Amino acid sequence: MSICVVCRKLLIVQIEEEEEEDEQIEGSMRVEASGSFTTVPDDVHLSCGCHFHWQCLLDAYTVTECPKCCSSLLSISSISEQQVLCTLRNEGGVQENLDILPLLTEEGYLNAFPNERKCRAFLEFCREGDIEAIVDLLQDDDDNSDDSSQSTDVLRYQDPVGAMHSGLHIAILAQRVNVAWLLLLLASRLPLEQFPAEIRQTTEQTGIKRGNQDSKTDVRSLTDDEGRAY
Repeated sequence: MSICVVCRKLLIVQIEEEEEEDEQIEGSMRVEASGSFTTVPDDVHLSCGCHFHWQCLLDAYTVTECPKCCSSLLSISSISEQQVLCTLRNEGGVQENLDILPLLTEEGYLNAFPNERKCRAFLEFCREGDIEAIVDLLQDDDDNSDDSSQSTDVLRYQDPVGAMHSGLHIAILAQRVNVAWLLLLLASRLPLEQFPAEIRQTTEQTGIKRGNQDSKTDVRSLTDDEGRAY
């Protein structure tokens, strides 16, 4: 079996499995979790031939060259975009010709700017249409900041490695209509009476409100790197 070129260990990792055990107590049922470990593959096989654990690769990667042998990892896709292809083996099985360049770029950016993790999580929630997670994130900002502008910055954050897309850009491109309405309610000057009752009800139930927008950028005016606004 191959080994990781960084840590020189086998390309496996142990993960904990949770098994439920039912125990009858005085006519009621109690469920307990019993943890056990299983071994699964953890192998990123790059086009140069080197093998890495996923975390070892993330920790060592800085540019589009193999951190071990310095071979170029870049290739060009059928639509003329740069890619870094690998064969990935993990608990999900085997994925051949997997482009990991977006993941490497994202992790590299977060390593350089760790304070932006929350903003980038917000963008992912917008992409997934997860309104509950968005609300929780904004409420967490309010709970942990004396200055409510922190959550406003999240609402207006633009992705410097993702075409300068804002949460609104992403929600519209992903056709997450309710997320788009929520962002417009919280970070635009669109009259409240124009919003669907469902969105107004969501904000009333969760306690998040539109603040004074007079001195703030209307989220509809934010442009991506092609000059598009929504």
